[in-house]
Amino acid sequence: MHVATTGWTVARAASGATRLAAFAWGTLAYNLAVIVWGAYVRATGSGAGCGSHWPLCNGEVIPRAPSVETLIEYSHRVTSGVALLAVLGLLVWTFRAKEPGHPARRAAGWSTFFILTEAAVGAGLVLFELVADNASMARAMFMAAHLVNTFLLIAALALTAWWLSGGAPIARPVHPGRVLVLAALTALLLLSGMSGAVAALGDTLFPAASHADGFAATLSPTSHVLIRLRLLHPMIAVTAGVILMFAAFRIARFDDGLAQKLARLVVLLAGVQLLGGIVNVLLLAPVWMQMVHLLLADLLWIAFVIFGVQVLARRDAAR
Repeated sequence: MHVATTGWTVARAASGATRLAAFAWGTLAYNLAVIVWGAYVRATGSGAGCGSHWPLCNGEVIPRAPSVETLIEYSHRVTSGVALLAVLGLLVWTFRAKEPGHPARRAAGWSTFFILTEAAVGAGLVLFELVADNASMARAMFMAAHLVNTFLLIAALALTAWWLSGGAPIARPVHPGRVLVLAALTALLLLSGMSGAVAALGDTLFPAASHADGFAATLSPTSHVLIRLRLLHPMIAVTAGVILMFAAFRIARFDDGLAQKLARLVVLLAGVQLLGGIVNVLLLAPVWMQMVHLLLADLLWIAFVIFGVQVLARRDAAR
């Protein structure tokens, strides 16, 4: 009887751990959907759909007789609120299920912090009226900061799910050489993402009628600064992508099979993302392609973060 009871308890604990890990991955996937929908809000100029009110929409909890822009912005706020509740639920569940010191606890805590700062940045964009047709450098800097915070949020969520799924914790002490290389790659990816956010803003506010017109405007010294900054993103993105693809294999060549598989995934996603960037330029950055491009950037970032953690992982824990 005691053996049967113990077996049932172990099975129940394993089932609970599986459900928690699934919930963590689901929370990450849902947040990705909210992020991509946020790109739609920006690309369609619907950010001012609720006026300069936050968290209310045009001064109302539920807007009456809303316009299309209001519906788009309001739906983004509602889905963002659900994302916040999901992350809070993940935090509570993780702290209840895992012992003190478990890395998933720290990752869940950081997830909560970054989704709160994500809400604060979004509120700032609305309250300072850095939406719709606002073409100021303040808005560009806010967008870049928003991108960094978004990347940090999904990194924390991805690590929460990874460690809840049995991923090995980071070794102590970590290998200093690998830390420096991974830190440099992280900085490159963040810089690429920030320049991409500014370029996407320029594409939204100053759409090009043709490739010739767009190229001429980009090189013209009299063009708006957001137009001239668009050239930086392809240069940074291609440089970062090539370096990342080369470095991923170099870092993982002496590691275990999982690190090598993750390296191949990073290289694949980097290549697809570069191809997506080319398509985005060729199609003159339509809204749907901007959303796809952002999703690919998020997936590449998640794969890189998990790859980096695996490279720095304690191998005995992994086994």
